[in-house]
Amino acid sequence: ATGSLYAFSGLQYIGLPLPQDRFGAVLRYQTDHDTVGRATSCGPRTSRLMVKVLCEEAVRLGVTFMNNCTGIQMLKSDDGSEVTGVIAAERSKDKNKFGLCILKCSRLILATGGPGEMYRDSVYPQHCFGSLGMAMEAGIDVANITESQFGIGTRRFEFPWNLSGTYVQVMPYVYSTDEEGNEYNFLADYYRTTQELVSNVFRKGYQWPFHATRMANYASSLVDLAIYIEGRKGHTVYMDFNRNPLPVPGDKEFSLERLDDDVRDYLLHNDAMQDLPIDRLRCMNPLSIELYKMHKKDITKEALPFDVNNQHMNGGIEIDIWARSSLKSCYAIGEIAGTHGVTRPGGAALNAGQVFATRCAKHIIHSAAQVPDSTISKTNQDQVSNSIDEIERYFLNEDALHVRDIRNDIQARMSDHAGFICHVSEIGQALKDAQDLSAQIKEKGIRIKHEIDAPRYYQWRQTALCSEAVLTALNYYAQNGGGSRGARAMCSSEGSVVPESRNADLEEFRYIEERDEDKKIRIILKFEDGKFSIRERPIRDMEDPNTIYFEKNWGNYLTDKIYKDGFISP
Repeated sequence: ATGSLYAFSGLQYIGLPLPQDRFGAVLRYQTDHDTVGRATSCGPRTSRLMVKVLCEEAVRLGVTFMNNCTGIQMLKSDDGSEVTGVIAAERSKDKNKFGLCILKCSRLILATGGPGEMYRDSVYPQHCFGSLGMAMEAGIDVANITESQFGIGTRRFEFPWNLSGTYVQVMPYVYSTDEEGNEYNFLADYYRTTQELVSNVFRKGYQWPFHATRMANYASSLVDLAIYIEGRKGHTVYMDFNRNPLPVPGDKEFSLERLDDDVRDYLLHNDAMQDLPIDRLRCMNPLSIELYKMHKKDITKEALPFDVNNQHMNGGIEIDIWARSSLKSCYAIGEIAGTHGVTRPGGAALNAGQVFATRCAKHIIHSAAQVPDSTISKTNQDQVSNSIDEIERYFLNEDALHVRDIRNDIQARMSDHAGFICHVSEIGQALKDAQDLSAQIKEKGIRIKHEIDAPRYYQWRQTALCSEAVLTALNYYAQNGGGSRGARAMCSSEGSVVPESRNADLEEFRYIEERDEDKKIRIILKFEDGKFSIRERPIRDMEDPNTIYFEKNWGNYLTDKIYKDGFISP
């Protein structure tokens, strides 16, 4: 994609240690929704290493960091058309009681990731709120927030981590236990043969996101559905790297000689034909073992509990080709931007964020941005005063709602009714319950227990708003006949497909197929005057690069016309 090599090479240039072969070419492999092998990695800590080299470069450039500082509300111009700054709270009371401060700016870039506190079953780190709710409160358009990504990972209250790649490509034994500790080889109820079972466990390595169509034809997302059903029974699901998978009853034992061709070829090419999963993992990715040891989990000795978690939001703020939002001077990049589509490979999403970051920076450079003066408008003064009044009102207020109750309410509703298994008949009630919670928060507020916890009031109010927004869009999509796509199965008695299994009755999970017409639109939401409005926007057609001629366009680059509003290639 345009700009991707530039962004990729930039990370290499500033020191990201991407692995290479002896010719200097970057090593690559297959990742989620990828058919050709266009991903690469530095191991399980790739994202941490990316942050490290970028932070080091920012330090070298003299960029100011404000540690423990949280944006809580956006400030706008008198007519509300342009962002002018942010109200923030520092975890320090050096300046005032609640650590409030104002960050003035002529340009604001939102790059805060997804709303990670919406789901109970989540692989986001705790307290990862993002700023999507803050953006919606400011009236910024959001797009495609029906689209998320769900996949297997370890549990949030332990060490939340995605279990893709070699963790499952070594084919550990996947089983569940009930409250009495009885063990169940539950996947054997779903797949017809041992070879089919273990080959689909392997495929979760690069097909780790749940995909509705892969529930059918005994494919890899039948694993996710089976885990979901075990969870509803109250069972805990584990993967054991010290045991090979047990056979499907009546079928042959597990054998490395009896695997689907793509699975066996992969293991052979990587010299990973050892007897046990842990030895295959030690061969292909020893750092993955050390990662869990760092978090007090030794997978060489004990089984690893896991489930299917919310992992990414693919929708977000609606942006243009320069990463500009609907609010003037406000940009969005990364996961908070609604650019990741329905089934995006993880590496492509990271790369897209880097591409838009560079485009955003170039646009700001060429848009005559100025350092703002220190004066604060009457409009902004009033907004700051209102924020202080709100915080004072709910500080130690026993009549206000408690964070614990709000968190449990939101997360249970989203995981149970807006997860990867979504029963169409339940969405309307879930939306009403979310609207009721937002109304209660508006009426009663949220109790602030400590002065340094002032941001929590806004973060949980905005998380409730995000939840309501997702359910609003999902309800609209469902009521207009939207079908299953990406990481969400729209289950209904009116569906045309029932997942097949060896023993289990899966009629409850009959699902509606995706329609071609839904691939042509984006669902846009806007929060205004205390409610959401919703509309559709056609997907933009890609401009044919063969019609963008050098001589006709060179001058537009030299004169900066490409950065002007409304510019279209001649």
